[in-house]
Amino acid sequence: MRQRKRHHYPDSFAHPRYWPTWLAIALMRAGAWLPWRLKLWIGTAIGEMAFRLGRRRRHITRTNLQLCFPELGERELARLVRRTFHANGIGILETATGWCRDPRHLRHRVTLKGGEHMDAARAQGKGVLVIGIHFSTLDLGGALHSLYYDADVVYRPHNNPLFERFMTRARRHIFGAAIDRHDLRGVVRRIREGHTVWYSPDQDFGRDASVFAPFFGVQAASLKMTSRIARMTGAPVMPFMFHRNPDNRTYTLEYLPAFENFPGGNDVEDATRINAFIEQAIRRHPEQYLWLHRRFKTRPEGEASLYRRENSA
Repeated sequence: MRQRKRHHYPDSFAHPRYWPTWLAIALMRAGAWLPWRLKLWIGTAIGEMAFRLGRRRRHITRTNLQLCFPELGERELARLVRRTFHANGIGILETATGWCRDPRHLRHRVTLKGGEHMDAARAQGKGVLVIGIHFSTLDLGGALHSLYYDADVVYRPHNNPLFERFMTRARRHIFGAAIDRHDLRGVVRRIREGHTVWYSPDQDFGRDASVFAPFFGVQAASLKMTSRIARMTGAPVMPFMFHRNPDNRTYTLEYLPAFENFPGGNDVEDATRINAFIEQAIRRHPEQYLWLHRRFKTRPEGEASLYRRENSA
């Protein structure tokens, strides 16, 4: 497994460099216990502050949304950019809740749909690969999912070792195992043992790990690992959606039927099918997606960056 860089962090967690991290952890633990209405207010305020101060992220978000929703007028686009920041601000408090509290206290806020599809997949006895998506509700969605089904999770380790320890311990209370995204053998082993593994393939990890496939009509570097895992395990691949509902108080988790004949003929075809599902989920609540990252960072050979004006926007 590839060793991740630690960026020369001190060995002792008592070092002053970690004091801001300890403060952030304390705030997340406290935020998890706030009344629901106050969480929404604080999360929206965090999002609004990030919108006003985060010039570069605002440009990235706007560029992504312009590419993916070219039909939007200027006023609609500006409104969606702002709503995206607000949703992701709320997502910080949702993440704190998912990591720091027992998800059973939220059961009354959750509706599960399509459980019969997951039951049918699990009954095959081959393990299951669940396709999740990087919504602002990601970690709370994982916690709520654990109310119904056990699962492992594939994740990207954090560079800060203190926050990495906090995050991994929290996720291990939610999931059966937290697997480094570079540990393909670990993912395959867990699935072959009959486990369900939650995997989110909707980020740009560079040319070597990807093929180019359309995403909202734009060529996007799309991970090949989904096909590899499915091919190596024979596990059913389950599309999974999760959203905060318009009332901002309840959540919907929904399984769709497992992909048929997956993997297919080639990696581009498979990535196109995965991207089409992700588009379908995003269109339901586009503001809840993590548009703040450069989804189209890696470009086909010879094509200029789509974010080239980000430093001057």
